[in-house]
Amino acid sequence: MRLLLWSLFLSFITSIHALHFYLDANQKRCFVEELPTDTVVEGHYRALEWSENEQKYMENFELGIIVEVQEEPSGDVVVKTTGPLDGKFTFTSHEAADHSICLSTNYTSWFSHTHIRLYLDIVIGSTKPDVEHDRSHISELASKVRDLNQKLEDIRREQQYQRERESDYRDLSEATNSKAVWYSIAQIIVLVATCAWQLRHLKRFFEDRKMR
Repeated sequence: MRLLLWSLFLSFITSIHALHFYLDANQKRCFVEELPTDTVVEGHYRALEWSENEQKYMENFELGIIVEVQEEPSGDVVVKTTGPLDGKFTFTSHEAADHSICLSTNYTSWFSHTHIRLYLDIVIGSTKPDVEHDRSHISELASKVRDLNQKLEDIRREQQYQRERESDYRDLSEATNSKAVWYSIAQIIVLVATCAWQLRHLKRFFEDRKMR
């Protein structure tokens, strides 16, 4: 069996779309992915078999696809499954390492000359959430929220105090203005009374002089 190794190094959340390749019935094709720990990988494949009668690639429901995923260089098998000609596979990396993703057919005859066209999409997902880290992060956020609530409460009390002081100053200002108004009115009354008295006094003075 010939082994053809394709190396595709993808970024953390990159997807392979509309990738297709050819293999014979007794061949295996492998891809190598460098994955971080606890990274979810999803793959979807679709296989078509060459028909000599139709002279084109067609679906053959007797065709099965074997998917095998191994950690490198330990050789630990992560996934080994046989699916239909149109199927999916999913696995999660247990350690940060290279992972070989190999696909082959369920045909076992060395004399088979069947040609297969295989379409493959591989999606490298995000890592699994770190529960302990999330809990620690949530606790830290909760502590920050409590601090913010305390600061907001202090600000609220300060604002309430400022409003009370403003109310006191407003009452004092209104009382002072009211007293000033009454004082002005009293001054006007005194001034009017003084003017009236002076006019009356002057009138009598001129009347007395005229009589003389």
